[in-house]
Amino acid sequence: MIKKINQKDLKNFFKGKKILITGHTGFKGSWLCMVLKFFGSKVYGYSLRNNNFKNLKIFGIHDNIKNFYGDVSNIKHFEKVVKKIKPEIIFHLAAQSLVKKSYIESHKTFLSNSIGVLNILEIKKKNNFIKSLVIITSDKCYKNKESKTGYNELSEIGGDDPYSGSKAVAENIFHTYTTSFKKEFSNTCSARAGNVIGGGDWSDDRIIPDVMKAIFKKKNILIRNPSAVRPWQHVLEPISGYIKLALLNYKFPNKFNSSWNFGPKKKISLTVRSVVEKFLKYSVKKSLIKIKKDKIKETKTLHLISIKAKKKMQWESKWSHELAIKETAEWYNAFYLKKNMNNFTLKQISKYFKDSI
Repeated sequence: MIKKINQKDLKNFFKGKKILITGHTGFKGSWLCMVLKFFGSKVYGYSLRNNNFKNLKIFGIHDNIKNFYGDVSNIKHFEKVVKKIKPEIIFHLAAQSLVKKSYIESHKTFLSNSIGVLNILEIKKKNNFIKSLVIITSDKCYKNKESKTGYNELSEIGGDDPYSGSKAVAENIFHTYTTSFKKEFSNTCSARAGNVIGGGDWSDDRIIPDVMKAIFKKKNILIRNPSAVRPWQHVLEPISGYIKLALLNYKFPNKFNSSWNFGPKKKISLTVRSVVEKFLKYSVKKSLIKIKKDKIKETKTLHLISIKAKKKMQWESKWSHELAIKETAEWYNAFYLKKNMNNFTLKQISKYFKDSI
């Protein structure tokens, strides 16, 4: 039986390991960089050159990571960089991550989200120095059936919008490769997480960034689909699942090479409006909430079932919705009060990982 892993175990394992993170300048990617630097890893990043390094600079770790530029849909350049680094572990996060943008840039979305996964699998198939590969997709890969009971890893895959469709394709590619080439992918898995919140998310059309932009521009907060329900969780929750999965993949080939859900512990119906109202409770500045009509089709109700991770990995989320929202609001409060964000973020990471995962 897999045991709980404490902070000391994580430092012992990750210290000195060469780790490549694709999409490392994004919201999740930059937090993953921080966590792995916290545990003493040698971190390498691969992202598009036109992505800025805002988070990495805010976190104060831009100069402590070896940065490479490129598009994961270009396998020739991508593979050249991977061979140069020779990472022991790869976390593949590079993706176009916005539903609304996927309608505008549908072709680019499929190239990045689907072909990018195909390419990393091809690279892994030919290079045995990669001892663990974690491919992060999305909970949006599940076919939208407005299920109130939730989706587990065996639920039907599918997508009605370009973003969801591209993630479903990525999961199908993953399944085909890991089924067809079992030896080469004995230490490869995919991870599906719920809607994450946390400091340092600056993306358009995401609820917390939209709230922050409205607050500090002294405008009303415009929200679409206020009654939509999502599996909200702090960004450190799925990241803890990803790094534990990478460790287990590395140590126990053939036992964890499948797909995994990482969602909140309890299925609590928290709507978009509820999240905004709770966030405002902890924010140093306030604003009014207004409803904005939007024609973009999105899932109304989405719940993730993470029983598999709990039973087989001994993983489950630790922070309540309330605490996740509080920690997120306090991060943005600190940022706008011009505090040292490297120290502040490290304190949040240390606080989260003080207990076993």
